[in-house]
Amino acid sequence: MSFKTEADVGVAEREEWSYSPAVGVGPLRFGMPVGEVVEAAEMLGRTKVSECAREHAVFSPTWRIEVHRRGAAPSPPAVTVYVSQAVGLFCVAADAGHGPQVAYDGLTLVGRDLSELERDAIAHAEAVDGHFRYTPEGYAGPDDPGVVMRAQFVGQVLRSRPLFMVTRDGANTEWDSLPHEEYRNGQFHA
Repeated sequence: MSFKTEADVGVAEREEWSYSPAVGVGPLRFGMPVGEVVEAAEMLGRTKVSECAREHAVFSPTWRIEVHRRGAAPSPPAVTVYVSQAVGLFCVAADAGHGPQVAYDGLTLVGRDLSELERDAIAHAEAVDGHFRYTPEGYAGPDDPGVVMRAQFVGQVLRSRPLFMVTRDGANTEWDSLPHEEYRNGQFHA
């Protein structure tokens, strides 16, 4: 059963990545150190590594790795990866407009119209006799603590921007592990 809709038109040319809870997404595995992440990401495009501001003393130093698709024209990062010194890769954010398409049990998650994603998440939960959940901002998504749904404007339309995560050092849950850069920008991530 596939839950792709008209909202998915335009993402057909995106590469598809798999997601395995607590394991990784696409070629990226949770726990990878910075060097391995850069090596894996460079196969996808050019990378830019920067150190994140240390907003909370409980977290070890963290790096942000932006992966830009290869091509002549500059573009926003397709994927943004966060790596903690203590636990390695703990968060992969897929850009709503340029990121790879990632599905959760057949439910496409990246670049979706948020109301259509909510409708499809409800239908999917009913079809598999499962559950779905809302984030504190009200975004619907799979009932998996490793998927935190966010939103981002693509043009003038608000689209889904999932974060695939594991708990990082000093945090109790994935939600507590949310990188400051992702939380600070809230629903209107640029």
